[in-house]
Amino acid sequence: MKLRNRSLLKNQSYINGNFTDASSGKTFSVVNPYDGNLITQVSNCDRTDTKKAILAAQYALDGWKKLTGIERGRILRRWYELQIEHLEDLAILLTAEQGKPLVESRGEILYGASFVEWFAEEAKRVYGDIIPAHQQDIRISVIKQPVGVVAAITPWNFPNAMITRKVAPALAAGCTMVLKAPKLTPLSALALAVLGEQAGIPSGVFNVITSDNASEIGNELTENPIVRKLSFTGSTPVGKHLIKKCADTVKKVSMELGGNAPFIVFSDADLDKAVEGVINSKFRNAGQTCVCSNRIFVQEEVYDVFNSKLAAAIKKLRLGNGLDEQVHIGPLVEEKAVKFVEDLVADAKDHGAQILTGGKRYNLHEDSLIYEPTLLTDATQNMRIFREEIFGPVAPIYEFRNEEEVIKMANDTPYGLACYFYGKDFAQITRVSEALEYGMVGINTGKISTTLAPFGGIKESGFGREGSKYGIDEYLEIKYLCFGDIN
Repeated sequence: MKLRNRSLLKNQSYINGNFTDASSGKTFSVVNPYDGNLITQVSNCDRTDTKKAILAAQYALDGWKKLTGIERGRILRRWYELQIEHLEDLAILLTAEQGKPLVESRGEILYGASFVEWFAEEAKRVYGDIIPAHQQDIRISVIKQPVGVVAAITPWNFPNAMITRKVAPALAAGCTMVLKAPKLTPLSALALAVLGEQAGIPSGVFNVITSDNASEIGNELTENPIVRKLSFTGSTPVGKHLIKKCADTVKKVSMELGGNAPFIVFSDADLDKAVEGVINSKFRNAGQTCVCSNRIFVQEEVYDVFNSKLAAAIKKLRLGNGLDEQVHIGPLVEEKAVKFVEDLVADAKDHGAQILTGGKRYNLHEDSLIYEPTLLTDATQNMRIFREEIFGPVAPIYEFRNEEEVIKMANDTPYGLACYFYGKDFAQITRVSEALEYGMVGINTGKISTTLAPFGGIKESGFGREGSKYGIDEYLEIKYLCFGDIN
């Protein structure tokens, strides 16, 4: 791994402004999922280290929140600029530990940095209200104040952007942060800490805990009363567990959980653009995103034509090492991820699905974690792949007759994060967009993620929003001030 700035590659946790070994002296391995080669050994923190980070965040809170929004914004702006300056190194580091193609890693760094840029500006726009009073000698105002010490737990699939999407608004609001970095991809988090320190983020304001024991760190973050807010991105079962753990100290919680996104193609859709939309929404990061198209519904009149076009497009995707500029699909993150996808495909085949293309590992080398982009036709609702989040490059196609039927099938899931549909009838577009039970709807587009819009879901996909003008509200408390005896 060739980095221009080797100082970005850290293998120690970041607590109170210092890169430090775990108190136990233990470490764990971070490997490249493409070839299995060891990148480095990273500090394996425990509850003792986590408590130190929480106390550091508590100590730093008073000074940080007393800064003006303009002052905090200037520091965040510099952090953004440093991320852009080190774009290539951050992308290489991300691809090495996570596996996604380099072009996607560059896109993620830009996307992640955009949250820092956005909330650097929002820091000075935390407005209150003046409310008309209920009697003549009363004045009512409302102010917003930082929640306090915030904990965040982020996933491995977007090891840069999922961090900045939480840390930037928290710091802009005046909160301090303890981040539990993902065990499979902690290096991007530590690189952000390096740049944050250079940008002038004070000691204790942003802390990074690295560990391969998620439950131990999670227990401390949820049970410690100093922590007043937890933000989590990950699976629904883990999210439910964390919500329960936060209940005893009544923490503020935001959850971005699992998805089961439908992608609907109506008969009047532009099929070529719909195919492009599937490629964008299904195969990005080898299908390892929470907003990936999980169930593709195609109206019966265009079912065969669409499948043929999609199969042709899938066959053009190039597989291999993410550091190769020509590669579109890299490895899945670990062996159990590949086995999970293999099991889903086997179950679908057992229930009558046909493999139009793909359907197996791509054996570039021994123990390859690359799974071929796969198109399954004749998919039905009695298959596991209809109910479970795939998190791999597999596209199952379901045939439907009419609008009423497909809305029912699309909503037949406890999840409600993202959905997509293609069509031209404006009246139908209006009806369908309102009827789909999801927090985000892509209409004639497979790309919906942007800093400017609120990202989040409903139902068992969680609650709370990240990004946009709404994102900073997750880290603020509303305080009502009632002034009496005003004569």
